[in-house]
Amino acid sequence: MVATATSPPPALRRSVGRRMLLVFVVGDILGAGIYALTGKVAAEVGGAIWLPFVLAFALAALTATAYAELVGRYPRAAGAAVYAQRAFGRPFVTFLVAFAVLMSGITSASAAARAFGGDYLAELVTFPTLAAAWAFVLLIAAVNAIGISESVRVNLVLTAIEVTGLLVILVIGARAFLAGEGDPARAMTLTTDEPVWMAVLGGTALAFYALLGFEDSVNLAEECRHPRSDFPRALFAGIAIAGTVYLAVAFTTSMLVETETLAESTGPLLEVVRVAGLVFPPWLFALIALVAVSNTALINMIMASRVAYGMSREGIVPRWLGRVERRRQTPWVAIAFTTVIALTLVSTGDLSGLADTTVLLLLLVFAVVNISVLVLRRDPGGDDARVDGDAARGFRAPTWAPVLGAVVSLVLASPLTGRSADVYARAGLLLGIGVVLYVVNRLFVGPARQTEAIAAAAEHDPR
Repeated sequence: MVATATSPPPALRRSVGRRMLLVFVVGDILGAGIYALTGKVAAEVGGAIWLPFVLAFALAALTATAYAELVGRYPRAAGAAVYAQRAFGRPFVTFLVAFAVLMSGITSASAAARAFGGDYLAELVTFPTLAAAWAFVLLIAAVNAIGISESVRVNLVLTAIEVTGLLVILVIGARAFLAGEGDPARAMTLTTDEPVWMAVLGGTALAFYALLGFEDSVNLAEECRHPRSDFPRALFAGIAIAGTVYLAVAFTTSMLVETETLAESTGPLLEVVRVAGLVFPPWLFALIALVAVSNTALINMIMASRVAYGMSREGIVPRWLGRVERRRQTPWVAIAFTTVIALTLVSTGDLSGLADTTVLLLLLVFAVVNISVLVLRRDPGGDDARVDGDAARGFRAPTWAPVLGAVVSLVLASPLTGRSADVYARAGLLLGIGVVLYVVNRLFVGPARQTEAIAAAAEHDPR
């Protein structure tokens, strides 16, 4: 059949079933956070590392209820951007939400780069941390520029390896617990020099970095066979599986390793392997951890560069960001743009600060999503009561869940967590870059055309 001028644009193929979606959710959550930040959480709360992870898990579950309802009502690939556009109809707000997501990808990859240059790499070779982080970012950019199919293949291999590393930690923990080794009581001890509630909030904000990724699954909404019925089940099951793994890893880590050692380490899980003796070679685990960190960075930089490319193609930001390399057909200018920002971030921020900036940006996005679901309940039908044969009744979050999700997101984004001023300044500067691009582009394309472009882009994610 030959397409005509009046033919509708081709839709994405609905080929993703519930199991595949579940694997995607779990794989997207598991990554650099648990490998790199467990020690930083220990520095906040002492041995009770599991407590911030429990609270972070609860927050993820609250916000997931909003995503689950909104996917059923608006099964589009754009995620938070389409929800903000539908709820508020303010192009600038929609743009800021999309740009915050883009920048969170870059800050997350930058945090991974700092983790890469830390204790895991030191187990294998002596190399200056900053130089290693820079080389790492450039290597990720090179893989990104080679092509998306090659990048996805690399991602699948890296995901399998990083899961293996977490299984190693769980086996070590189970063996030690059954043998009566370690100090389980230490995992129940809260130790802090500041008020307990502030320490726990600060630890939760850091731990939340390890649970990020579940929100990316909404971008598969247009490719799910039955988004209304499959998405909520896969989303909640995926968060539960990843959360359980993280809790077990956190307990094992605290049980086997002194809190002071963890707090000073940028490779906390490597400390677990070291105390386990010859159960697993530390150098091999360090290599696995570096793979896990690399996978997180690759996923985030692919996402960030494609969002920047898509925004430019839609006319939301300057067109030069959408230039494509002819031979590889990859968005080389968008990749260069995001890489320069990442190189700057790793030069000016440390691991916990960059991770905290990622969390701050996404907490603001989550607050918008939780509020959006309440506003959009005034639209009784959503986009369509039936989605490609999926006549199941869409999930409806209990009203208290998105309300509490919005409140908790804003609380964790506030200075109550003890977050440093540098983190707020960094996040503000990154969003400021977006504002500049928005204003410059508005001067060239005109307000009306840019407004139409943002509304159109919110209906279909450039990723």
